[in-house]
Amino acid sequence: MKKRGEQMEDATTLIAMEMKPENNYGTITMNASVQPWDRNVFSDGSTRVDFVLVWEEPYSLHKEESTGVNPTHLKWREEFLNRLRNSGLLLEQKEVLQTKKKICFVLLSTPWSVLCYYAEEIGLRAPLEVVTAPIVNWSEELLSQLSLPSPLSQDVPNPPPDYYTCQFRANKLERFLGSDNKDTFFKTTQRHQVVYEILARTPYGSVETGQVGINRLLSEQVFTAAYPLHEGGFQPPAPPASPESLGLRQILYVYWAKWSCWRRYQPLDHIREYFGEKIALYFAWLGFYTGWLLPASFVGTVIFLFGFWLVATDVPAKELCDSGNNFIMCPICNICSYWNYSSICVTYKAGLLFDNGGTVFLSVFMSLWAVTFLEYWKRTCSALSHRWDCSEFEATEERPRPEFTAMAPMTTRNPVTGAEEPYFPENKRFKRILTGCMAIIIMIAVVLMFLIGIILYRTILSIIISKAENSLLIFSAGRIASITGSVLNLLVILMLSRVYITLAQVLTSWEMHRTQTKYEDMFTLKVFIFQFVNFYSSPVYIAFFKGRFVGYPGNYNTLFGVRNEDCGAGGCLIELAQEMLVIMVGKQLINNIQEFIVPKLKSWWQKRKMSPRLKEVNKEGVEEAHVKQQEEVVSPWEADYQLLVCEGLFSEYLEMVIQFGFITIFVAACPLAPLFALFNNWVEMRLDAQKFVTEYRRPVAERAQDIGIWFPILQFITHTAVLSNAFLIAFTSSFVPRLYYRYTRDNMLSGYINFTLATSPRNYSQQHQHTSCRYLGFRDENGKYLPEFFHLLAIQLSFVIIFEHVVFLIGNLIDMMVPDIPEEVELKMKREHYMAKEALAENQTFGKAMSPGDMNSTSSNLRWRGSRAQQPPHSDSPPPNLKDIPEEASPPDSC
Repeated sequence: MKKRGEQMEDATTLIAMEMKPENNYGTITMNASVQPWDRNVFSDGSTRVDFVLVWEEPYSLHKEESTGVNPTHLKWREEFLNRLRNSGLLLEQKEVLQTKKKICFVLLSTPWSVLCYYAEEIGLRAPLEVVTAPIVNWSEELLSQLSLPSPLSQDVPNPPPDYYTCQFRANKLERFLGSDNKDTFFKTTQRHQVVYEILARTPYGSVETGQVGINRLLSEQVFTAAYPLHEGGFQPPAPPASPESLGLRQILYVYWAKWSCWRRYQPLDHIREYFGEKIALYFAWLGFYTGWLLPASFVGTVIFLFGFWLVATDVPAKELCDSGNNFIMCPICNICSYWNYSSICVTYKAGLLFDNGGTVFLSVFMSLWAVTFLEYWKRTCSALSHRWDCSEFEATEERPRPEFTAMAPMTTRNPVTGAEEPYFPENKRFKRILTGCMAIIIMIAVVLMFLIGIILYRTILSIIISKAENSLLIFSAGRIASITGSVLNLLVILMLSRVYITLAQVLTSWEMHRTQTKYEDMFTLKVFIFQFVNFYSSPVYIAFFKGRFVGYPGNYNTLFGVRNEDCGAGGCLIELAQEMLVIMVGKQLINNIQEFIVPKLKSWWQKRKMSPRLKEVNKEGVEEAHVKQQEEVVSPWEADYQLLVCEGLFSEYLEMVIQFGFITIFVAACPLAPLFALFNNWVEMRLDAQKFVTEYRRPVAERAQDIGIWFPILQFITHTAVLSNAFLIAFTSSFVPRLYYRYTRDNMLSGYINFTLATSPRNYSQQHQHTSCRYLGFRDENGKYLPEFFHLLAIQLSFVIIFEHVVFLIGNLIDMMVPDIPEEVELKMKREHYMAKEALAENQTFGKAMSPGDMNSTSSNLRWRGSRAQQPPHSDSPPPNLKDIPEEASPPDSC
């Protein structure tokens, strides 16, 4: 381990290049025959544009020079662009003049030698051989065995081929598939990754002060945008164009983003080819989750409909509705009046739709459903990550973050790869993480303070409304207070979320995490802990605390001098159901409307700011010869600049994970929650697809092995759901009291209503000049607990213990029975290791390797070929010029 010196200027002169068109190579395409129309090229018509940098300057037609340009920004920008030229990138500048500003576009292209150097540097994978085994969906395979057509399948043109791959080695170039065509050897997304790596690690000032990388320049507004280009427009050509002639973006629009595709399988391989593995894994998880919501929605709907039958046949409901004036209830607040229990007949029956005998079955079913869902997602994820060459990404292939590489104060040798890598002391990082934990605790305390404030607000508002002379307001006092409290709670949630997310970004960057995966995991964990408390604190309060510490007539408990909040006339479970519907369904509805309208408004405003457009000039200020044609058709970089910035997947994951928590943790209170989630996800999938294909600038493709820390979070929610449902059924619902009464008193539940009501103490009745009143509880006339209370408490605690033990036992059995990696995927992984060793070993002939078609007959002979051999250390010296790669034998190497 050693201290890092200052950034060497040699890093900015990596490759001495000849700027000749014949040395500039293009990018891979899915169908080269349909690419002549491609306009993502330099002015020479052949050099491909890999990335675009944009900035804006004030401009006036009456002045020759632009005014109002920040000199510091100008200095940083020129230094950054010069270092990009020295690193080997090709640059071409375009300018679009408007009435009040000038928009400058810098087009970047990566020559072949730079691609080869950085492809080996960042561990890009190259193809060895095509995999001929078909990819079959399990449901489609099941239907085919039953001789039934699959209503979900569709024939998507130009499917990307699947390859056996290994890490790229420049000195073994001839052994990779397609190495004879440099124009198509590297995929478009791989070229984007190379350029972004250069942009992210290139300094523009002092490295010690963090003046490194394009992200810092964007935050400082030195550049206004940095993005790769879309591959043409998304609208398909007018018929009769064949499907095979469509570009990849057009295929995604026609076969994925359209609303008519709501019942079709997603073209995941096409999504991965265009957007990268990280985005493709999100949509794979979202589709998998939505498919698994079908059985959960069916069971929940059946349980809900079962409640309608109970409403008509329930004996306690009939007793309550026919009781008349038999049960005079005590006031629910200090200034409220007495009321008849029969007045809540409708509310009581409505509560039976959410609180009935089927609730226990639904809770067990959803707990096991969640465990099984996660187990089968692990299998699906392992298959996808191997098919997309990411199964070993985090363990051996992931490079340090470019920002970490530039700013880490020390270096050390990687024990896996043997390469010299930047290093940040663990003790310093630990102290910074502790500081972040303190910030989380403070923000959670703030959330709880606001929750207490909202509780007091509802109580005080109910009292104020009850004192009004308007009888309608008095009757609706509780409902008005609840609705306004929910709106206030929503505003607090949104406000605190915005503040905390900004704080979490700053803290996570300050902690200096080595890899992008670790950085995102820590940021996600910080935000989820906060959002978990933020979103679930109110439902948890209603489910487990509201009405528990009220006291009894004559001895009511208070909070800051205000009587503790009690459950409504219909009980706490129906209030929990209402709260769930308001928060989950209402929030999802608002989010979908926002996702549908807001991007279109932003896009319209962005295009409006871009007009009127005067003309396009090159760097020397000379008008292009084809300006007339460009006035009719906007250039690709200008068209993409009018699109919106892709904000990543964090908010999308967070929305779905919060939804998953609602349908599992509180499903006992709302059986329809999975159904609402299913409808929402069908809409969400199409909205997200349309955003990425039509409204967002193309994001830089990122590799990922799985959905990251979201999977452990889902496991935590699943375990929490088991305990939550057990306590909900035992203590919040009427299931256990009814069961106790059925086996100790009356099997038909006759007299159950009177059993659940206690009589007010004598001193309370004398003080209020009334004989007596009733209230919910198991107390005698002196306010002491009856034996039945302790019997029920023992049964409830026993039910919780039995429930969670049974569910966890069955869940562990499911975990043991379902392997994490399917057998056929293990076989393909072994095959790929074998082929990689054959391809890069000097004493073997690659052509003699077993073909994929022979795998079935010799699959029993496949063996693991050992762990991936250590890669040679990465050197800081300039890369060789790889345009003349020798074909002679090289020292043995392996993937």
